[in-house]
Amino acid sequence: MIGLSDVTVRFGAQLLYAGVSWQLRAGGHYGLVGANGSGKSTLLRVLGGDLVPEEGRVSRPGALRIGTLGQDRFDYDDARALDVVLMGRPDLWSALSERERLLGEGDGSAQAGERLAELEVTIGDLDGYALESRAAALLAGLGIDQPRHARPMRELSSGLRLRVLLAQTLFSEPDLLLLDEPTNHLDITSIAWLEGHLRGFRGTSVVVSHDRHFLNAVADTIADLDYGELRLYPGSYDDFERAKALAVRQKEAEIARTEERVRQLQAFIDRFRAKATKARQASSRKKQVERIVLPEVTRSSRRTPGFRFRSKRRSGRDVLRVTELARGYGGEPVFRGVSFSVERGERVAVVGPNGAGKSTLLKTLAGVLAPDAGSVEPGHAVSAGYFAQNHREMLSGEQSALAWLFAADPESGSDVATVRGALGAVLLGGDEAEKRCSTLSGGEAARLLLAGLMVRRPNLMILD
Repeated sequence: MIGLSDVTVRFGAQLLYAGVSWQLRAGGHYGLVGANGSGKSTLLRVLGGDLVPEEGRVSRPGALRIGTLGQDRFDYDDARALDVVLMGRPDLWSALSERERLLGEGDGSAQAGERLAELEVTIGDLDGYALESRAAALLAGLGIDQPRHARPMRELSSGLRLRVLLAQTLFSEPDLLLLDEPTNHLDITSIAWLEGHLRGFRGTSVVVSHDRHFLNAVADTIADLDYGELRLYPGSYDDFERAKALAVRQKEAEIARTEERVRQLQAFIDRFRAKATKARQASSRKKQVERIVLPEVTRSSRRTPGFRFRSKRRSGRDVLRVTELARGYGGEPVFRGVSFSVERGERVAVVGPNGAGKSTLLKTLAGVLAPDAGSVEPGHAVSAGYFAQNHREMLSGEQSALAWLFAADPESGSDVATVRGALGAVLLGGDEAEKRCSTLSGGEAARLLLAGLMVRRPNLMILD
């Protein structure tokens, strides 16, 4: 199985970690945890071979099959769902796509005919026709019905896209499965399905997640990335937290005992160093004190962001009135006949299975999408703030986090103290504020969007 030896990785001028070693065991199920920005996603890229470390060695068997699921759910926008799954086997996908291209061109030349014959042999050798059926069966097993198999990915909800990409990784039959925040856009039913799949997965898995319940369900070892060091803790996430807390308590108790020992020795020295009969003993104890090194408690690099949402002005009693709302894609309705109202002070949760149209509904309420029919009527003095499921939709890649946040409240503008205060509250203070939006991690991007809501101070928040 794969192993890291004294690996060092930098992100620009920032040292993420140095001297990291990790030997993954076959069949191990690892939960990779750490503070946002600590380099968890980067470490997955090193394990997967997408990033070469500056120093150190990665031992990876040549025949090792690796399946990855990254944070970005929005690749393959124009590809059909079934084709995305087939891309999990590049050799097969290459042959299938070339055959489709040649058939589409309708070239009747002998050369084209010979090439088509070669491709048919290749596809047959790869058991390609059976694999096409297996890919479709995987999608069906993951709750994606037959009509959606031929739809482009952009028309699927984020939860369904995730299932397609999971089907792709399963289709590749990996020995090592690398999953980066797989539960971010899943509903409760989907998370339960994924937990069951990962528990039954026979290969090795490394999962990055901030969901402690999910990690408890799928991990048998926690790999903790903290202050550039990687430590392994056997057991679940709860076991890891208990072990880490116990280690801190034991270290603190050791420090207290050592300090008490130093105090007793120093008291003896102060009392007897002036007495000739005790001077030798006092000198000996002084040397003991000089040799004592107080142990240190290694604190976690994890920091907690602070969110405080206030509205700029009070809305009227009626906040939203939705009447006979309908919205679809490509002529196919996602929902229709939706009517409801929201009053000031209410907290509304939108729930439903993947593909039911939750994100589409919220986008329509926020004005990002125009309704196909019906209306969304905001009440008196209502100002809405929207948090998108796909953070990148709302962030300009080349802007710095600071510049983006300054532009987040175009109506009244915000002063430097307010903007920098909001960035500091969400752990993007100091030099972090100058990071380009395109370089922010998924967690940093989410916190920046929430900082935008704190600065704008809407009285209606629509959060996906």
